[in-house]
Amino acid sequence: MENALPDFLPSDPAMLLSYVNMRLRDDYPEGLDSMCAALDIPRDALVSALAEAGFEYSPDNNKFW
Repeated sequence: MENALPDFLPSDPAMLLSYVNMRLRDDYPEGLDSMCAALDIPRDALVSALAEAGFEYSPDNNKFW
């Protein structure tokens, strides 16, 4: 499945949120696109998975909330 999330990402939405925000804060201050490209994560799949849990990405804050 082309737009599935990679297996290394947590499947639990709360853990996924925590992991993604930590990586954005610590390793990818340039933003979500940079993180997704570097880690080979389909951006649309990640945004969709977190949106299903009620979170959206804020480019101004570089985090999901």
